[in-house]
Amino acid sequence: MYMDIEFKKSQKGLLYVVSAPSGAGKTSLCKEVIRRIPNLEHSISYTTRKPRWDEVDGVDYHFVTPEVFNDMIQKGEFAEYALVHGNLYGTGLKITEEKLAKGISLVLDIDVQGADQLRVRYPEGVFIFVLPPFFSLLRKRLLERHSDSADEIERRLAKAYEEIKHYKKYQYVIINDNLEKAVEEFCAIILAEQCRAFRITAHPDICS
Repeated sequence: MYMDIEFKKSQKGLLYVVSAPSGAGKTSLCKEVIRRIPNLEHSISYTTRKPRWDEVDGVDYHFVTPEVFNDMIQKGEFAEYALVHGNLYGTGLKITEEKLAKGISLVLDIDVQGADQLRVRYPEGVFIFVLPPFFSLLRKRLLERHSDSADEIERRLAKAYEEIKHYKKYQYVIINDNLEKAVEEFCAIILAEQCRAFRITAHPDICS
């Protein structure tokens, strides 16, 4: 006669850290994946940069002054933060912990500096790098935005060239040559990660 054993997936939310060079299409990719996957939310970062015309405070970012941001750094209120393109960006620690504890998974759209910090704080996180099929495509996409000056585009391309050298640090790479295909790959990663053996618990524990 065998005792009954109950198997459960982890009730804690997962952290999906997504990095990409400017113009790789990660924002559109993340938004569509969040729309399709239940119990998955976008982590809203804090930033000192000015909002673009179509951005809403508290929806796209929490827009704060440099003084407020630096005060938050001193108080240890960020899970990670970094200086990117002359502006500060950071992920709120308290809200991140609260969401994960409630079983809500989060997508963090951050640069390679922030991802390096999160690997230390959240080693169980899922790290994904998004690449374009060709580097030259980044310039075309940035020009099509009509939101940055020529000098700003050149700065972003120079940074992008350095960022793509870090893609092998990530567990997964998505080449975004087709948005629908990229979304399907991202969704497949989420499904696979939810089924990882170390995220499954048995009661009573049969492996101890």
